Parts: sequence; C-alpha cells; structure tokens
Amino acid sequence: MNLLDTPIARLDGSPATLAELTGGKVTLVVNVASRCGLTPQYTGLEALQRELEPDGFTVLGIPCNQFGGQEPGTAGEIQEFCSATYGVTFPLTEKIEVNGAGRHPLYQELTAVPDTDGQAGDIQWNFEKFLLAKDGSVVARFRPATDPGDPALRAAIQDALG
Repeated sequence: MNLLDTPIARLDGSPATLAELTGGKVTLVVNVASRCGLTPQYTGLEALQRELEPDGFTVLGIPCNQFGGQEPGTAGEIQEFCSATYGVTFPLTEKIEVNGAGRHPLYQELTAVPDTDGQAGDIQWNFEKFLLAKDGSVVARFRPATDPGDPALRAAIQDALG
C-alpha cells in the first residue's frame, strides 16, 4: 500500500486519507502537542507553511497524547489552541497513538524510517518530523529537538520541492 492511501481522519473526525490531507504537496508530518516544552515549534512550523505553501509544501500536524499527557484536549480545544495561540493554518488530524500496541498504521510505516544518525524505531517525543515527497515516499526523519528553522531541515524541504 502507498503511504498516501493510509486512512487518517481530520481533526473534526471526518474521514480522509493522507493524500487528501497533503493535497499532493511535499509534506512535513509532525506529531504535535499543546502542553509540551517544544510547543513553541508551532511558530516555526506555521512560518514554514506560510512561506513555502505557494511552492507546493504543507505541514501536517498530528496530535498525540502519549508523551507526558501533553495533548489532553478535545478536537475543539486543540483547534482553538492552535488557531488562537499560534495562528495555525496547516491541516491537523485526529489525535492518534504513534508508539505501542495502538500505533496508528501511518506511524507503523514512518517509524521504520531511520533518522540522520541511521536510527529507526519509536517516536522519541512530541514534534518528531518526517518529510514526505509529493509521491508519499519518506525523504527524511528529524528528531523532536530539530527546530523548524534548522538549516538541514530547510535544505531537505527545498530539495524535495525541486
């Protein structure tokens, strides 16, 4: 199965596939949380969205509550927080699990991809990032501490955009 065919609901619960959410764009998939020390990364993610969306890029935020219970909100609360606090315009999905027995099928595929140090496996924390090409292939994996403005991340995005 192509990664883009993976079903994952929108934040409002309506059904979608990864392809419908990414719209055929180069996509930075990020597991997000509202009450994390890394939550200010929303600012940089939204900046990437606004700057590069005209070039065929999008961020896809995937709420997850598996790390310290840092995303406890309902879908409405998550939407309100992201919009009011960070002006988020990129799409958000339903809240899912990214590790463990309940790991969403999307993350069953993504966690098999190694990071820049050659390490695959479980998501380490909130704000781990996967860069997908337009065809859904995984181009790169960046660990949570990688800031959205990091030169290596930005270079990978530019390379994927061609």
